[in-house]
Amino acid sequence: MLSSLRDKVVLVTGGTRGIGLATGLAFGRAGSRCILTHRWGSADESEIRRQFAEVGAPPPLIVEADVSNDADTDALLETAGEHCDSIDVFVSNVAVASLVSGIEDYVKRDFLRSIEYSTWPMAAYTKRIHAKFGAYPRYIVGLSSTGHLHYNIGYDAVAVAKSALEALCRFMAFRLGPHGVTVNLVRPSFVDTEAAALVLGKGFADFIRSTSPTSLISPGEVANVILALCSGLMDGVSGQIIQVDRGAIFSDTIIRQFELAQEKRS
Repeated sequence: MLSSLRDKVVLVTGGTRGIGLATGLAFGRAGSRCILTHRWGSADESEIRRQFAEVGAPPPLIVEADVSNDADTDALLETAGEHCDSIDVFVSNVAVASLVSGIEDYVKRDFLRSIEYSTWPMAAYTKRIHAKFGAYPRYIVGLSSTGHLHYNIGYDAVAVAKSALEALCRFMAFRLGPHGVTVNLVRPSFVDTEAAALVLGKGFADFIRSTSPTSLISPGEVANVILALCSGLMDGVSGQIIQVDRGAIFSDTIIRQFELAQEKRS
């Protein structure tokens, strides 16, 4: 049954740019009240509020909070508690990449940092939301990636964290299922965001457009999948990793690149 998202409270970490911002806007269009977090003063709050107003969404609550810092998390939830009585949807979106160019860059601190930012917040925030409001979010959605399935440039540490996140998702779904909570991950492939450009290089999106244009996913497409998981129509789905790639994981192969090269020669 389709659930109304109007007036539901949606917390999106890393919610002021890329997939996080697109997710906030998707829920905002549906009438949800969004809480968006960021760190390092990275958000242009007036521009974000303009985008929400442009789509007819309620103004978001924008809070600076480091997802790896428990004090920041508690302060965030105290602030949230001044505006709402519950968190209905939690989207765990933050990831931090320590780029690796060779095995000499394997540093335990960097791998642990990736887990601290990219894996652990999905559990930590869920527990603290329950402690603050006396209830878990009805829907929990995290962001994974394809970086642990195949090679991505410099992605070693993040890939380890995303692999751990996918295991954590299944266990959280098992633990929280009796409380009426669904826990899922969305696993996009190539998304045209600033974060992707920082990790893979500024020319990456243009390269994908020139070689396999249908493989490049927009942040809005990922956001719509997250919205669907929280719509009430997919309540039978929990503990799952939803691949968002328009089928690219099947067709984006060396064989396909060879075929395209042959076609260009003929």
